[in-house]
Amino acid sequence: MFLLRKRPLRQIRINTSTLTPKFSSTTTSRETPVIMTDSTTPIHKVGTDDGWHGVIAQGSQFPPEKGRYHLYIGLFCPFAHRINLLLHLFHLTSLIDISVVKPYPKGDDKGWPGWCFPETDGEYEGATMDKLFGSRWLHEVYFRDDPEYKGRFSVPMVWDRGGGRVVCNESAELLRWLPTAFTPLLPTPSPQTSLSLYAPHLRPTIDNLSTWIQRDLNTGVYKAGFAPDQETYDKNVLPVFAALNRLEKVAMENGGPYLLGEEMTEVDVRVFATLIRFDTIYVQHFKCNLGSIRHNYPVLNNWLKNLYWNVPGFRETTDFRHIKDNYTKSHPAVNPRGITPMGPFPHVEEGVETDWSKLKAGGVEMREVRELEAKL
Repeated sequence: MFLLRKRPLRQIRINTSTLTPKFSSTTTSRETPVIMTDSTTPIHKVGTDDGWHGVIAQGSQFPPEKGRYHLYIGLFCPFAHRINLLLHLFHLTSLIDISVVKPYPKGDDKGWPGWCFPETDGEYEGATMDKLFGSRWLHEVYFRDDPEYKGRFSVPMVWDRGGGRVVCNESAELLRWLPTAFTPLLPTPSPQTSLSLYAPHLRPTIDNLSTWIQRDLNTGVYKAGFAPDQETYDKNVLPVFAALNRLEKVAMENGGPYLLGEEMTEVDVRVFATLIRFDTIYVQHFKCNLGSIRHNYPVLNNWLKNLYWNVPGFRETTDFRHIKDNYTKSHPAVNPRGITPMGPFPHVEEGVETDWSKLKAGGVEMREVRELEAKL
């Protein structure tokens, strides 16, 4: 077992000036991922807080091989949820195995010592021991690659057994290249090769939507939830619902069953990981309570229910115990007693309307929200 090098806490320099979640990768607020495919370009700046930007691809330093790569995730994290969902949508679970950290504790407000693994696989249901090294802490795995790493010990993170190093810990980049990374190993035709989340004819629309969805919704809930004062909260909660209002209309205009119509895209994956947590966590824990998905957004609620109950992969990768325990027991400044609410009940409503013409778009009618919506 790898023994962690003892180091003073003062050497762990982590940027806490942003309001992005502690478990997120350093580019969760980046709208367009910058993917490094040149094998001569360093994928990580050693000894800094820079993330890892490697790509699994033929001809690269990380060629696609069955069993070579290992994924570290937390079932609580929406950004890791995206990547776990990709494994299921593209049937990659037999090619990449995973280790799952516990949802809490996460360490101090600077991210130290970070996420930990259970000491046995039965300690916390759904979490696993570190299947590669038997590490107690995720930071031990990061230090195997860069002992002087100064950044966040984030999930998701892909490890290369062959090279003994981190491949990538940037969720936006993984979301873009992972769906096609193992295509050379898959039979053609197959469900894996026929699904495209970033189809050429939809790319301009996906890129446009992803800009404000990531800024105002995916990370917007954290800007509101971690607001240090009333003024900051008031400023940041409004864009969350402006984005939801606009997204409700986009979904209605496209007629379902996916947000852009008949084809599932990156946008569905990005939005699902946030909205599946919205009524359960963000409404009460992050005070995003101008409305809820089930009560104010009938189109988005119908879309969400369809993915969760009817599309393989979405329900299987959603663990509400991990989600609720993480947020409510890892943020003492927000929830000092660590009490986890029982509701809402049910976590996801049943009953999906397949005829979208019967739906009527909803939204939050607050004047300030509508003004921001008009600018999107």
